[in-house]
Amino acid sequence: MAKALMLQGTGSDVGKTVLVAGLCRLFANRGIAVRPFKPQNMSNNAAVAEDGGEIGRGQWLQALACRVPSSIHMNPVLLKPEGEAGSQVVVQGMVRGRALGRDYATFRSHLLDAVLESYRRVAADADLVLVEGAGSPAEINLRDNDIANMGFATRADVPVVLVGDIDRGGVIASLVGTSTILAEADQRMIAGYIVNKFRGDASLFDEGLAAIGRFTDWPCFGVVPWIEATARLPAEDSVALDRMARPGGGTVKIAVPRLPRIANFDDLDPIRAEPDVELVFVAPGERLPADAALVVIPGSKATIADLAALRANGWDRDLAVHHEGGGHVVGICGGYQMLGRRLADPMGIEGAPNEVEGLGLLDVETVMVPEKHVRNVTARTADGDLPLEGYEIHVGETTGPGCARPSVTIDGRPDGAVSPDGRVFGTYLHGLFGADAFRRSFLGKLGATAGARGHREGVEAALDALAEALETHLDIDGLLAVSRTGNGG
Repeated sequence: MAKALMLQGTGSDVGKTVLVAGLCRLFANRGIAVRPFKPQNMSNNAAVAEDGGEIGRGQWLQALACRVPSSIHMNPVLLKPEGEAGSQVVVQGMVRGRALGRDYATFRSHLLDAVLESYRRVAADADLVLVEGAGSPAEINLRDNDIANMGFATRADVPVVLVGDIDRGGVIASLVGTSTILAEADQRMIAGYIVNKFRGDASLFDEGLAAIGRFTDWPCFGVVPWIEATARLPAEDSVALDRMARPGGGTVKIAVPRLPRIANFDDLDPIRAEPDVELVFVAPGERLPADAALVVIPGSKATIADLAALRANGWDRDLAVHHEGGGHVVGICGGYQMLGRRLADPMGIEGAPNEVEGLGLLDVETVMVPEKHVRNVTARTADGDLPLEGYEIHVGETTGPGCARPSVTIDGRPDGAVSPDGRVFGTYLHGLFGADAFRRSFLGKLGATAGARGHREGVEAALDALAEALETHLDIDGLLAVSRTGNGG
């Protein structure tokens, strides 16, 4: 078995995913066979692993940082929220069912065997496994049957480094408080801590580090500064949407309505990185900007419910005015389905059986079906001129006269639809804007000049910059020293 180290956080969004990605690249650069692992993830930002099946986008990024193919075993349990109370449960890449929040607390106890099996598979090919927790071990009300944090760490005997976010404030209390409320067996798993997202002169926090040491006796493995390069990395969860907009200054404004169950919004990352684009995520209660050149309707985990929310915000009327005024519209996956004339869910795939009128900008209709399409694909623009790549994750079959004007071809078959005026198109292809030649051509038609650097090149450069910063600010040899070969569960 490989050595292992687990990063857990004092709360959500403290930077665990990015730190693990940076450490993956750092250790890969040192010639260490490193692999990422996250026992349980909750996100609608999914990726298709190289061996088939869904994993969290964060683990896909971490595999990229390791320079290895992604695998379903790197994230064996993925929860995809469908509403306020329940989630779709994906186990080792495949949908296992649905669970309400209260039911899942019991259901997850049956998933530990799958988690440990996947962990052993990942560790078999590695010298070092970097494990990422979910949420926080301080949520002691969730400790029974836990598989995401201390439940996994104690069962697999993996030491834990706790990450605190100083940018949000209260980092001393969050670290010390976590130590105070953990059970003794869980406290023993913590090997030390990291302070993340520090702005300014880190020496100003020396007294804070001393105070944490007095209360916890934990060593500090470093204070990581705010690293601008991390903004170029794909975000794992929709909590990051407030930070993702590219404010002002761009020649071309692109608007994206923030749907309640928005999914795979990293489709917009390549556009967000363009210097000549102003990307605006429109919050509920706000209007779609009248000066937007393009509105993108993104993917959704619950298309019919999000279409209702779109209408409740008046975005359907804004969209009609936008199109009538000469604006362009793109719908991706669930957004493509919304742009049609009708959506039907006769079997209750997304909830209660239902049928609703679509936005009517494309002459197509969609029927939800049980089969879920999950695969990586190669594609081209419909005219065959430009290469594309990406993946499909969707339920539903879309047909109609509009499909006679496909937007792309996926693995040689037509996909999507284009309006007669050419200003509206939809597709099931996630990731199409990641194709540099297509993105430059598309933005050029809107009046934007694309940057010189390719999207993947920018992500790789950000990972290298992150790794370099962590090499400078963390005690890497200390982290390696506390890692150990666990029992594999």
